[in-house]
Amino acid sequence: MTTAGPLIEHIADVDDPRLADYRNLTDVALRRIREPESGLYIAESAKVLARALQAGHEPRSVLVQDKWLDDARALLGARTVPVYVTDAATTEAVTGYAVHRGVLASMHRPPERSVEEVLAGARRALILEDIVDHTNVGAAIRCAAALGADAVLVTPRCADPLYRRSVRVSMGTVFQVPWTRLPEWGEARDVLHQAGWHIAALALAEDAIDLDAFAADPPERVALVLGAEGDGLSGRALAAADTVVTIPMLRGVDSLNVAAASAVALWALRPR
Repeated sequence: MTTAGPLIEHIADVDDPRLADYRNLTDVALRRIREPESGLYIAESAKVLARALQAGHEPRSVLVQDKWLDDARALLGARTVPVYVTDAATTEAVTGYAVHRGVLASMHRPPERSVEEVLAGARRALILEDIVDHTNVGAAIRCAAALGADAVLVTPRCADPLYRRSVRVSMGTVFQVPWTRLPEWGEARDVLHQAGWHIAALALAEDAIDLDAFAADPPERVALVLGAEGDGLSGRALAAADTVVTIPMLRGVDSLNVAAASAVALWALRPR
């Protein structure tokens, strides 16, 4: 690695092709298609970029306004990365929203890890099934980081943990908690069982076990499965589960936001 440092380039033209990675970031459907194919994701804010760099991820370029240029320089150190400097109006015109968090970085997406690699040495894991809201995915991963989950697994149709909003809401903890995608449930159940995992689905069911009772004597390796609000867990997920666990609630409330539910369950199952 050379010591030349960031390559500072001032840009005023909103149609400049160098800004292509940052264009129309509010279009979720477009980004979900473009990012995996191009091998990129967007890190937003200095804190998120710092955590991405600490995790060994490499930026392709950085987009900042003048007032945050020194912050970007400090984060990048000796990396010879293009840093595109624009004014606030240009940044908003390119991205489609007002950027208040200082730094945007187009990051090279790391290779996807195997389930076996992510679960190696783990004792508590979250499985997020078909959650389409990127905010909920990011919030659940933040709970996983804060409350002791060793890994996060997402199903094939779950929203991308490296989508910009997921990363931002997770406060960069998506780079701290190992995660990867599961195969479909038929194969996923076998992979988990072969590795000695007990699959616990958080859901309402007549035969469900109260969370307090389950946490009193939990299996050595527990994978907590949480589903999307509204539809909840699929029949395939419930069929794959070894135990259905329910969080006891008051006043007729029968469900929580997925991030809140993950926080409650992980707190109950925390190492004593």
